[in-house]
Amino acid sequence: MRCDRVWRNARLATMAPGQPGLGEVGDGLVAARGGRIVYAGPAADAPSLDPADTVDCDGRWITPGLIDPHTHLVHAGDRAHEFELRLAGASYEEIARAGGGIVSTVRATRAASEADLVAQSLPRLDALIAEGVTTVEVKSGYGLSTEHELKQLRAARALADRRPVRIATTFLGAHALPPEFAGDADGYIDVVCREMLPAVAEAGLADAVDAFCEGIGFTPAQTRRVFEAARALGLPVKLHAEQLSNLNGAALAAEFAGLSADHLEHLDDAGIAAMRAAGMAAVLLPGAFYFLRDTKLPPVEALRAARVPMALATDCNPGTSPLTSILLVLNMGATLFRLTVEECLLGVTRHAAHALGLGAEVGTLEPGKACDLAIWDVERPAELVYRMGFNPLHARVWRGE
Repeated sequence: MRCDRVWRNARLATMAPGQPGLGEVGDGLVAARGGRIVYAGPAADAPSLDPADTVDCDGRWITPGLIDPHTHLVHAGDRAHEFELRLAGASYEEIARAGGGIVSTVRATRAASEADLVAQSLPRLDALIAEGVTTVEVKSGYGLSTEHELKQLRAARALADRRPVRIATTFLGAHALPPEFAGDADGYIDVVCREMLPAVAEAGLADAVDAFCEGIGFTPAQTRRVFEAARALGLPVKLHAEQLSNLNGAALAAEFAGLSADHLEHLDDAGIAAMRAAGMAAVLLPGAFYFLRDTKLPPVEALRAARVPMALATDCNPGTSPLTSILLVLNMGATLFRLTVEECLLGVTRHAAHALGLGAEVGTLEPGKACDLAIWDVERPAELVYRMGFNPLHARVWRGE
């Protein structure tokens, strides 16, 4: 079999379903052609290969390229001052109701040009890439008008022109109430459904639609309207759900065959059952849990028992999770949420791909998948979860290069 490149003398964590653990292979080999994997498995079982190039991995571990399935990476400015206020005792809700929070980032993002947004976002993206990330989800939600939401989504897509990375974009127009609609949430949702969503769909700028269903966000009824509009346009949905309270948002997303429900600290058994029945992923965000000093843990044991795939993400955003280290997220998932090593690593590979509807494309080392790899200088995969502030990435491969 002719191929472009072979990585040999490697240990593999394929993350493939149907294999025990992480799908570990002792003496493994990965072969790629045209940017896609044509073989991944034991060297002894490989077909006859005729590669143009061979890479000796010297016994290093290869995992799929890592995936960050929930970020607000594209924004302008920061909210360091609000961090100081929280240290002084102000709550997230108090800051938001006083005109801070998301709306303060909206002001900065609206004032920035598309080029400004790209320039400010690239260092955050570079930090993720440096830790082996090859796919990143990026949400809008800091424009809150048709013009600025489109600008934010275009900036997110432009990142993929500047760096070798897959960007999955999510329209989050129902993120917060903009100042011009103060006291008129239903009127704003009218604009989201009748103006913003059609414009985003026509421009082809969104892979999914999200909303913030919460007491300081939007009601389940308003969220339902957004989801109905998304479904009419053929766009899949996901949801910020049950972070600060239980509004049964996860079950609502399940009604619409949602890709994922994210945060989930207040998720109940009925919501878990609905997610399981709909085949949804649970995206856990330990960075926000840590940064907000939350004490209400997501129901990990119940999600585990229901066999709901659990993904992990940075939730990179300026207000509640200014985090750009997927490796630290792995450690947080284990130490804060009591996930196992296997759950953490699946959470940034196979299960993260599931959360983005990209399971057929990335997340495992299997023939037909994109050849996105992370090659690590570790003795065992547990080191990726165990260490803090240490990056053992040896090489990152995107589409075979």
